[in-house]
Amino acid sequence: MKLHQQVAAEVTKAFSATGLAEHQIILQPAKNRDFGDYQINGVMGAAKKTKQNPRELAKKVADSLSDNPLIASAEVAGPGFINLRLRPEKLAQYIQSALQNENLGIAQSSTPQTVVIDYSSPNLAKEMHVGHLRSSIIGDSLNRILSFLGHKVIPQNHVGDWGTQFGMLVAYLIEQQKNGNAALELADLEQFYRNAKVRFDEDENFANTAREYVVKLQSGDKEVLALWQQFVQTSLQHAQAIYQKLGLKLQPEDVTGESFYNDQLQSTVNELLDKGIAVDSDGTKVVFLEEFKNQDDEPAPFIIQKKDGGFLYASTDLACLRYRINTLHGDRLMYVVDARQSLHFDELFTVARKAGWLPDSVHAEHVPFGTMMGKDGKPFKTRSGDTVKLMDLIHEAVNRASALVAAKNPNLSADEIAHIGKVVGIGAVKYADLSKNRTSDYVFDWDSMLSLEGNTAPYLQYAYTRVQSVFRKAGTWNEQSPISLKEPLELQLAVELLKFEDILDSVAETSFPHYLAAYLYQIATLFSRFYEACPILKADESTRNSRLQLTSLTGKTLRQGLALLGIDTLETM
Repeated sequence: MKLHQQVAAEVTKAFSATGLAEHQIILQPAKNRDFGDYQINGVMGAAKKTKQNPRELAKKVADSLSDNPLIASAEVAGPGFINLRLRPEKLAQYIQSALQNENLGIAQSSTPQTVVIDYSSPNLAKEMHVGHLRSSIIGDSLNRILSFLGHKVIPQNHVGDWGTQFGMLVAYLIEQQKNGNAALELADLEQFYRNAKVRFDEDENFANTAREYVVKLQSGDKEVLALWQQFVQTSLQHAQAIYQKLGLKLQPEDVTGESFYNDQLQSTVNELLDKGIAVDSDGTKVVFLEEFKNQDDEPAPFIIQKKDGGFLYASTDLACLRYRINTLHGDRLMYVVDARQSLHFDELFTVARKAGWLPDSVHAEHVPFGTMMGKDGKPFKTRSGDTVKLMDLIHEAVNRASALVAAKNPNLSADEIAHIGKVVGIGAVKYADLSKNRTSDYVFDWDSMLSLEGNTAPYLQYAYTRVQSVFRKAGTWNEQSPISLKEPLELQLAVELLKFEDILDSVAETSFPHYLAAYLYQIATLFSRFYEACPILKADESTRNSRLQLTSLTGKTLRQGLALLGIDTLETM
């Protein structure tokens, strides 16, 4: 039920009837609900272009909306705004329809796409840290929302599993196997990497051995490849454990790492050279991009192969993009990657367009995000200054939430406390991120994210349990009873609930999950006001059943909306 689109269609008809068919209607939700549900702002611009009095023109548009099947009233305000109120009986029909539909009345996309989403993508030489959190949960929420709307989503976990550092790691693994310490060392991947780096920096013989293993690895030596595979599998198991803890949709079969494209890199470079897009610059293969000139007015160099024959991220990303279009048949390519990589992706897409690999029919987009900051305004670190391991962050979130649950509900069993603590803790971490504009940096604050007040996951989860509590107390009731919307807060809540599909379409189009988070917070806040102002269980039977229907759609919307953000709900808290 795309409420905004339906209202817009009626307003468009009114503009046409008033001779304004060529002018933009500019319809938006009313900022002050006391004046109506929607506001038309396009009349003033149309009046200026047609040299008419804006209030008189607005009156003509408003008059043409009288006796409208959807719009109850259209009133001119100010210099030419038009405030709209929707018909309560029509809203009631829409609410009833949404309740009877498995997807709450939300239609599948009429133009479904194959969407390839690149997210998480950790470097397997290290343990996952908080820097991977934003990519992982933003990408996962977009995966869920686009899938829910009927698109075919192909997640791609482009892990870093190739390159010179893996020669060093294989050499160290062999050394530890000889000492009988390999399993113990691999238990802590971050420390394993650090120990290997110390050996590489301090022992020339070890460093030379590591370089030899790089050559063997790249040339396909079976023994070295087997050891590399062992290390990669161990790293992926660590990553998958985190994905499961976070409740992400990513699975092992979604991993398509850098190594996958290794045998495609040289042909990718050669084709760019053959097309005259790349040139040999003193042995280095480069695409010079006139579109990205520096301050000296020189074209930016996009290096695709080093002088020694080695490849770079640019080489791999070009091969990867071709695979996602030619093999996965992606219509839309989304890269959920740190904002600091924006220039790289701009240049990447430009090169791919020049080469004819990225056709106009395929939309490629970088979905950037900012940094998670500590209260000191610097990137979030441990007290000792080390990068926070993601698994440690998850454990702390669950422990903190469990402690709060135990303090609030001391009569709960240990299993109940553990379950609620996990759902609330992980939900809090996810929502703290997803409720912020992804392009902004944000401050990580345990106290605010676990609060039952304000725009937090626990607040929304508690709102859902409040709905469930109403139905436990209500017992049996007539779920098919007529809905009657009379009180202002009943109408306001109804209008907001019917915007769900519009919000999801907006997130799908813009890749901003915080639109959905803000919407769910608005629903929870409105329901709280409705709950206090409009008695449900103590009302007369017809009003009671009507308000229970409104309450039911509130609960279903909260549960579905949170699920699309990857956040679980609870029956009790």
